[in-house]
Amino acid sequence: MINFDRFPNNKRKALTMSYDDGKTADRRLVEIFNKYGIRGTFHINYGLLPRPERIEASELKELYKGHEVSAHGLTHQSLSITPGENIIREVMADRAGLEGLVGYPVRGMSYPNGLYDDRVVSVLKACGIEYCRAVETTKKFTIPEDFLRWQGTCHHNQGLLELADAFLAQPYRNRPHLMYVWGHSYEFDRDNNWDMIEEFCRRVGGKEDIWYCTNIEFVDYMNALRALRFSADCSLVYNPTALKLWISKDEQPVEIPSGASVSI
Repeated sequence: MINFDRFPNNKRKALTMSYDDGKTADRRLVEIFNKYGIRGTFHINYGLLPRPERIEASELKELYKGHEVSAHGLTHQSLSITPGENIIREVMADRAGLEGLVGYPVRGMSYPNGLYDDRVVSVLKACGIEYCRAVETTKKFTIPEDFLRWQGTCHHNQGLLELADAFLAQPYRNRPHLMYVWGHSYEFDRDNNWDMIEEFCRRVGGKEDIWYCTNIEFVDYMNALRALRFSADCSLVYNPTALKLWISKDEQPVEIPSGASVSI
């Protein structure tokens, strides 16, 4: 039995975080993430950066070092209620501005105000967006079928600590497990619950069986797994990607180096 149930370095679980808007409370949140080795993605509105409650453009690259900066629309325009031409502007101008600050391609996004439809998804694909997080949540640890309609596990106010314990205790059962948490950092100030997110990071951080990744790293790895090429009898596998990949055969780990063919 061959399963796509392993992450990098034969880890069996993955955790990623997703936070919107780029407000100044991100500074404290990033500090907590870094303290416990948690990594994630911060979705930024480039057109709103000059506002006093937002992270300054000049600190963006250094603040989010080790994490991912992603798009959130130039001005936070709800995309399902605006013309296609404006969707393109909201996405591409946001990408271009952020890329000039962080120095790498911005390939992901979260939907402003959570509003999207099939037309929006089609335009995002044309704009080079490879994943987009929705506001709907599953309270499950499953892998999404469609990364442009990516439903996370939970918002951090949806029983986060209980879900953390369930995630840590989740049996493997020949399948990968992903915990995806989203929210806004300013909500911790509003709700006076910074202790909750720190306790979450303390509980889930530093685990040998968890891969701590950004959103785009997770997307890249899963797409690379899907790109593996198997012989007709599945006794050989070829990895055409630039990533080292892991799968299992009869519950035993199989490492597949980049560009290699491996007998399994």
